[in-house]
Amino acid sequence: MSKELSPKYNPAEVEAGRYQTWLDQDVFKPSGDTEAKPYSIVIPPPNVTGKLHLGHAWDTTLQDIIIRQKRMQGFDTLWLPGMDHAGIATQAKVEERLREQGISRYDLGREKFLDKVWEWKDEYAATIKSQWGKMGLSVDYSRERFTLDEGLSKAVRKVFVDLYNKGWIYRGEFIINWDPAARTALSDIEVIHKDVEGAFYHMNYLLEDGSRALEVATTRPETMFGDVAVAVNPEDPRYKDLIGQNVILPIINKPIPIIADEHADPEFGTGVVKITPAHDPNDFAVGQRHNLPQVNVMNDDGTMNELADEFNGMDRFEARKAVVAKLESLGNLVKIEKMTHSVGHSERTGVVVEPRLSTQWFVKMDQLAKNAIANQDTEDKVEFYPPRFNDTFMSWMENVHDWVISRQLWWGHQIPAWYNVNGEMYVGEEAPEGDGWTQDEDVLDTWFSSALWPFSTMGWPDTEAADFK
Repeated sequence: MSKELSPKYNPAEVEAGRYQTWLDQDVFKPSGDTEAKPYSIVIPPPNVTGKLHLGHAWDTTLQDIIIRQKRMQGFDTLWLPGMDHAGIATQAKVEERLREQGISRYDLGREKFLDKVWEWKDEYAATIKSQWGKMGLSVDYSRERFTLDEGLSKAVRKVFVDLYNKGWIYRGEFIINWDPAARTALSDIEVIHKDVEGAFYHMNYLLEDGSRALEVATTRPETMFGDVAVAVNPEDPRYKDLIGQNVILPIINKPIPIIADEHADPEFGTGVVKITPAHDPNDFAVGQRHNLPQVNVMNDDGTMNELADEFNGMDRFEARKAVVAKLESLGNLVKIEKMTHSVGHSERTGVVVEPRLSTQWFVKMDQLAKNAIANQDTEDKVEFYPPRFNDTFMSWMENVHDWVISRQLWWGHQIPAWYNVNGEMYVGEEAPEGDGWTQDEDVLDTWFSSALWPFSTMGWPDTEAADFK
């Protein structure tokens, strides 16, 4: 006897068991027909930070429509699913869960913390796969990938080593974006700029001979302990005769030189600029030109270090208030000028990002950017829709900086570099032979592996892999 139709359409009733039937019959796997033209889509891997949202549903629905159409047209189709470990984003989620339990990753240690992250990954990977199933996505689960799979990790190591050997990857000490909450470097794209209420703090630096004072202004007076010079424009007649003399850094009474540099704008403020190479990218460049020392006055958690004198151990923002109060008591504070300015915040933790001198790994971007710019004048150029985004792309390429790829995290691809007690460094796809080598503790920016996703999922660097061929 036939089942009576429901008076209303019940999608749950209709869909029940149907998706599993498709999977059991392998209808989403490539046919292997060598006569059929291949057509593949590699799913943009969702992060294992949580559940899928409406954007994922829209995106994957479009892909499903395309792959099903191609399958019906006789193509040998593959829609390869997978997920992204999402380095800092996932680690931040797990650390948030731990904080609710009153513990930190440092309480657990690296190995046990990573166990917790894998538990998180397994939990949300299962949720994501369940959501894919509810949408009926025609993906081939037998080829499912994860950005920390060994095959993909092998691809990451190979690319890192190849680029290092070509001189495109290097390790150096430069000003980077620092997240004091996550205690890691960030790329420029992970910094969100917000307009906030702040102030210009004007203060006097007395000449060493006591004859006069130079007025400088800063939004971050707590960094003054890292000042190594004050700069004036070489063409500014007000200060030409002072170049080469010293001023006294207030509070710690340290003499620092007056230097001539075009970074100082005679039309801005008093025309005198404090130079703090370890805490400002422009000052870092000035310091490089004049061979100035680099004095870092902050710890990695955003507290002041021992070079900050009596403010050692204070939170940077508490230190700001205390330093201003001290300057006022010493008679060095001229005025406080309220203003609104753009301040960088961490995309993941929300805290104010600190420009900080740090030893990191970088990818050189100059030649890559030049190649991308030149390509836009060829027949192979990238077509943007709407076309106005071509201008955005060109602006990005013309102003790009070297990409900081190291992260002081525990979740991710550990950098394939090792150091020994003699100060030697080895970079390779496998650990060096012999004892006494310690692997770099940093991990790679998650986008380093994500950039390889379209072909590493197909078996590369094994160019003989069936899917890759």
